[in-house]
Amino acid sequence: MANLNIVLFEPEIPANTGNIGRTCVATGTKLHLIEPLGFRLNEKSIKRAGMDYWKDLDVTRYINFEEFLEKNPGAKIYMATTKAPRVYSEVSYEEDCFIMFGKESAGIPEEILLENQDTAIRIPMIGDIRSLNLGNSVAIVLYEALRQHQFDHMQLEGHLTKYDWK
Repeated sequence: MANLNIVLFEPEIPANTGNIGRTCVATGTKLHLIEPLGFRLNEKSIKRAGMDYWKDLDVTRYINFEEFLEKNPGAKIYMATTKAPRVYSEVSYEEDCFIMFGKESAGIPEEILLENQDTAIRIPMIGDIRSLNLGNSVAIVLYEALRQHQFDHMQLEGHLTKYDWK
């Protein structure tokens, strides 16, 4: 079973984190939050976006990136950034890897990216778009990693039984 991990570096927008938390619950993915957070975890916007799922979420908070590294020694971390030369779908995601996304206003700090250039990934876009929404970016990359593991722990059938699809 794939034990995938999403890491949010200093997330700023509560609705994004709520949506990402909901996606993690729906996929059995662990969520890691690196502080400082730009909000309190009890804000209404998180509740609206997915906090009702928070009780089912496997989430860990860290004081900073150094604590994250200390508590996850040897972790294979893919860094999602618009600056990477490699496209996210060109990577073979290990079953226990971490996929890290930066804060909405600035992404992952340059000094962290420089130390992890070989695992930096990007989502292709056209034009002068700065970036995609953080929740959308997490879903795109996470579902590629899950697809590579044949959605091995997820229900792939049975959701259509409510309707007559003849």
